Amino acid sequence: MHLSLARSGQRLQRWAQNPWRRASLLLIVLLSAFACGNAVATITGALALLDPVAALVSVVLVESAIRLRRPLLQAGGDPLTLQLLDMARIGLLYGLLLEGFKLL
Repeated sequence: MHLSLARSGQRLQRWAQNPWRRASLLLIVLLSAFACGNAVATITGALALLDPVAALVSVVLVESAIRLRRPLLQAGGDPLTLQLLDMARIGLLYGLLLEGFKLL
């Protein structure tokens, strides 16, 4: 089991060598992160209890994704992990911003 999990990243990179598969995987990650950002903003806005906590968690997630970019850029090789991280970050931020603009 542990060996299978260790090789899953390599198998995903081999699977995503096809441009259409890579694009679909990136789109799935982008839309999933957008849905998560939208859900977080909607739920915390409706409850009005955890707004500061949700904002702190969102900022920590986005900042940690930005901090993870440098080692991934320096590692070289197939940038699939970097692209997935960027798509997740963009989707989360876009979902949060869209909910924020709905409140205006």
